[in-house]
Amino acid sequence: MNDALESFVPMTLARRGAQQLATTDAPAFDATLLQGLGRAFYWKHLLDSGIAKSGSDIARQEGLHHSCINELMRLTLLAPDIVAQLMAGRQPRRLTLMWFQRNPLPVDWQAQRDIIASFK
Repeated sequence: MNDALESFVPMTLARRGAQQLATTDAPAFDATLLQGLGRAFYWKHLLDSGIAKSGSDIARQEGLHHSCINELMRLTLLAPDIVAQLMAGRQPRRLTLMWFQRNPLPVDWQAQRDIIASFK
């Protein structure tokens, strides 16, 4: 009886200099970015429901600096398709939580899409 199993891993070979690299087409989940995104939407829920009165109130409860709350809360302004892209692990590799914290984020969704496209 032949019980051989077969697996398929979507992969392409790319040459970088003298090296040949195997790259996968699998999603690259950024756990830090996803955690920040989750915290931002949770804090937005706290504010919207009246459980917390302000970002400073959340900062006191969480033991964080109020600027950290404000920086992460900007993630709730992302276009829904960008949020879906981040959650699916399909964001550009250089688009990290640190990038979102250090760069201005336009409120206009098309401008956000243009920024994301500039990473490719």
